[in-house]
Amino acid sequence: MKRRDFITLLGGAAALWPIAARTQQRDIAKIGVLWPGATPPGPPRMESLTRALRQLGFIEGHNVAIELRYAPGGLQQLPELAAELIGVKVDVITAFGDLAPKIAQQSTGTIPVVAISDDIVGAGLVNSLSRPGGNTTGLTIMAPELSAKRLEVLQEMVPGMSRVAALWDPTTGASQVSMTERAARTLNLELQILEVRRRDDLGNAFRDAQAARAQALNVFSSPFLASLFREIIALAVEYRLPAIYQWREHVDAGGLISYGPSLAAMFRQAGTIVVKVLKGAKPADLPVEQPTKFELAVNARTAKALGLAIPPSLLVRADELIE
Repeated sequence: MKRRDFITLLGGAAALWPIAARTQQRDIAKIGVLWPGATPPGPPRMESLTRALRQLGFIEGHNVAIELRYAPGGLQQLPELAAELIGVKVDVITAFGDLAPKIAQQSTGTIPVVAISDDIVGAGLVNSLSRPGGNTTGLTIMAPELSAKRLEVLQEMVPGMSRVAALWDPTTGASQVSMTERAARTLNLELQILEVRRRDDLGNAFRDAQAARAQALNVFSSPFLASLFREIIALAVEYRLPAIYQWREHVDAGGLISYGPSLAAMFRQAGTIVVKVLKGAKPADLPVEQPTKFELAVNARTAKALGLAIPPSLLVRADELIE
């Protein structure tokens, strides 16, 4: 065998070594975190992730390093950030939403990708939940189904509601839109979809909702929209628009109502999947996980400020009521 061919073969074999063997050689694992927000992930995201890693024996600064990359320059920065993570030789990339995992996939076919995705199958990130295939697995937060379900909760909260607006980040794909439109027809609601591609779009979106006489607002699932939650809550107050969110933390911050999985639980779950990969599991063989519990939270102070009485049906079901 020629020396050049031998070196090529050796390099290819190294790429296929189990991750556990490679990390043992250098005594530390590297986890890349690709976050599509303009600022670092807000609590309790990273705290929950690192806590799960620590409980499973991977302690930051001791035997694991976390390389966090986020996008202050906008979503167009994601390919550059993914290339940075590959350049520092991370063992696994954890990416959030639908766009960031897709960028990670396009950037590497060998480094495992663990996605917390809005709609992991609908976004084309995996072949199926049971058999992901390729280099990607993770968990799906069932955003299309939950966005539709939140319309029902919002209709309970706002008596006589007939017109509702929805904030939509187009990088999450069209499945939240199509499923929520079907739910709106079933509930006899007029649904207005408002695209938010940049922070500056928020003001126009609320003005458009007001012009269309929207009576309430459904904030679709999206890491980008979640990073703007303080601005969205403030505008909802300004326009006196009852709004429903995905995460309980947004109700803690003054939002009216939320329905969805536990944010902390999702990031803990991601941490356990990352550890499985670091210990040698192949993403293609790891079934995609889903939430097992959903939380309903209501902010009574915000409801009072909006002149809304919380229906007994919601009070009984609420996991958290902020007085």
